[in-house]
Amino acid sequence: MVKEELEFFDVTVKPWRDVPGGKCAGLHERILSGDPNSGNYSRILRFDPGCDTTPNGVLTHDFWEEVYIVEGSIIDLRLNREFKTGQYACRPPGMPHGPWKSPRGCTTFEVRYTKE
Repeated sequence: MVKEELEFFDVTVKPWRDVPGGKCAGLHERILSGDPNSGNYSRILRFDPGCDTTPNGVLTHDFWEEVYIVEGSIIDLRLNREFKTGQYACRPPGMPHGPWKSPRGCTTFEVRYTKE
C-alpha cells in the first residue's frame, strides 16, 4: 500500500466532499491519505441525519475495508441492526453490507486497501 508520509496534522485542512456517484444525499467524505493508483485510502465518512443509502443497494467490493464508528449510529437495513459509537468492522473483499440509514447522523473512520 503506497500512501504519502504524513505526521500528525489538523484533519480539518482536508475538505469535505460529497461521496462520488451522487446517488445518496447527505453522504460526505474527507480523504485523509490515499494512493490514486491502487485506490487505497483512509477517510472520514459522514452520514447527515436522515441519510439513507438505499439507492446504492447492498455493497460488495474487491478490497479490504475497516470501519470504526467515531460518533452516532447507522442501521444496516439488510440485517436490520443498528451499529453505534465505538463499534468496529473488518470486511474482506466480497463481504456484503448495507444499505444504511442514519436517523441521527454518524461519523466513521475508514481504511480501504487491496490484498497486496
